[in-house]
Amino acid sequence: MQPSSVESSILNPATTIGAVQLTVTDLDRSIDFYRRVIGFHLHERSDGQANLGAGGSTLLQLVENSAARQVTHHSGLYHFAVLTPSRPALGQVLRRIVDAQVRLGGSDHSVSEALYFDDPDGNGIEVYRDRPRSEWAYAEGKPVLGNAPLDYRGILGEADDSEDGLDPATVIGHVHLHVGDLASAMNFYLRTVGFDLIMTWQGAAFYSAGGYHHHLATNTWAGVGAPPQPEDAVGLRHYEIVLTGEDERSRLLQRFDDAGLAYKSRADAIFVRDPAQNGVLFVVK
Repeated sequence: MQPSSVESSILNPATTIGAVQLTVTDLDRSIDFYRRVIGFHLHERSDGQANLGAGGSTLLQLVENSAARQVTHHSGLYHFAVLTPSRPALGQVLRRIVDAQVRLGGSDHSVSEALYFDDPDGNGIEVYRDRPRSEWAYAEGKPVLGNAPLDYRGILGEADDSEDGLDPATVIGHVHLHVGDLASAMNFYLRTVGFDLIMTWQGAAFYSAGGYHHHLATNTWAGVGAPPQPEDAVGLRHYEIVLTGEDERSRLLQRFDDAGLAYKSRADAIFVRDPAQNGVLFVVK
């Protein structure tokens, strides 16, 4: 069954996720990992920072802090998700992961096929491909996410080895965050930011604009009441939510003001922290 739309969204249905910025301890090691294992292209490097992508917009920003610590049981990144445009493109990434002997997990979520692994600093990564929306199952107009074993052999069998690196149509599909309190996260992302709620599941909530299966998820799997990520920890610095225009930006600022939310605004972006202190950068592109 194909739904007409999810009607409750405050955000424009064309809202997407932009670049993710991470703290890493060894920039050379991280650049090598993201290029060799996933297939990112290095766009720019300077002053302890590197910008990577699939040849177009920057998708990943790495910032080096050699003294940063790996700390667990706090809010922050669960994983960021790299969306490939096809099963052959996903197969190409899987082949590189296998060749690099990186520890790997995977799942068939019905709407998508996903690979899960960590970078050298323990930052969680998902690489996935979506099935066509015409193949998704729906309940009450919202996509239903499953959790079945992944067909690794089938994906490898379709691997497209003709591309040098990630397919140029690759984007950041979604971000999944640890939070200390699910109710406050849901209030922020639904009422203030303006996403739709797609589903809740075992201490997690999944949010979307425009009927996608999810652009964002939050969970309490690091512990209910987990504290914010320490400033000297590896992990998420911020992620981008890409707004559709200046009108959208103005409406969002009004919602922030109505909620009494502290934020930093500049000509090209708005920076805010969610209730778990995860950094969110709203941009218009």
